[in-house]
Amino acid sequence: AIGFNVAVVARVATVLVIACPHALGLAIPLVVAISTSLAARNGILVRDRLALEEARRIDTVIFDKTGTLTKGEFGVVDTVVTGDMVEDDALALAAAIEGDSEHTIARGIRDAATARELALPEVGNFEAIQGHGVRARQGEKSVYVGGPRLLEKLDLTLPPDIQEFAEAAGAKAQTVVYLVQNEQVRAAFALADLIREESKVAISQLHAMGVEVAMLTGDSQAVADAVAAELQIDQVFAEVVPEQKDAKVQQLQAAGKRVAMVGDGVNDAPALTRADIGIAIGSGTDVAVESAGIILVKSNPLDIVKIVALSRANYRKMIQNLWWAAGYNIVALPLAAGVLAPFGILLSPAVGAVLMSLSTVVVALNAQLLRRAELTA
Repeated sequence: AIGFNVAVVARVATVLVIACPHALGLAIPLVVAISTSLAARNGILVRDRLALEEARRIDTVIFDKTGTLTKGEFGVVDTVVTGDMVEDDALALAAAIEGDSEHTIARGIRDAATARELALPEVGNFEAIQGHGVRARQGEKSVYVGGPRLLEKLDLTLPPDIQEFAEAAGAKAQTVVYLVQNEQVRAAFALADLIREESKVAISQLHAMGVEVAMLTGDSQAVADAVAAELQIDQVFAEVVPEQKDAKVQQLQAAGKRVAMVGDGVNDAPALTRADIGIAIGSGTDVAVESAGIILVKSNPLDIVKIVALSRANYRKMIQNLWWAAGYNIVALPLAAGVLAPFGILLSPAVGAVLMSLSTVVVALNAQLLRRAELTA
């Protein structure tokens, strides 16, 4: 009887040791902690844990155009010159004429010259021609920079090649500025809101992950279509007033889409709140940041790819850990209870303790492997 009691106590002790739910209790929290840490190291701040976990189910990402897919600043995207004028010389002269103007177009021209490290020629006697452009003097000659209204004022006609250039730029809704020298149009510059270098890569990788991409903008249809064509965006909502942005999100949700909204401005806040996941650009307004569940510190569209990839890897690790913890109990508990005792196989409490510890170690190590996840498509 005493032997029987000892055997029973041994079985009970082994079962209790093996049934200790350490592995099951650590399966999810460990993955959560590591994925949150990994996100932070990649410049992704998770304000709402559920947002990161739900990102794996997103099938549509809506980007606000200005400041998100684009830099939100004008830049020279194309140039044409006539006669013996050299492109760099034309850009340098235009940048010198623009001087210290704070106009967005003037800054765009100066930034383009700075990017090419061009030496600016000496010009003087600057004069702003209200609503038309700028006049300056280079030596004994007058030089001008301005738009179409400047040409009308000076009664100048465009050479055929510049006329063709201007029409092509107009079709893309780009702004055209002309350089006039010696009473002739010597060059033209097409300026547009500069697209972030990372945007095209990000959208391509999202497509590879099976995620559709849409774009919201208050700009004209022509501007929106030009950006969408360059970035290969699936769906465009143009000429959208701020109050309509959340309605566009709701429209996609009504069609059965699970939507992530990416924005940076005050007028994006309702849409960020409406979306299944709101993602704010870190350089954006406080209102946008407060409305989002996830914040991109680096303001990099490629981080959207990382969010989706991390969410999917996070989910896989959770499932793997749960299967291991549950599978361990399914196999080890019957053994601990003595199901194989008729065959002479019994687990002692000491062996049970070792198995329990091993199961916890395996779960912890598997969670750590999440740090090696590839956060790309």
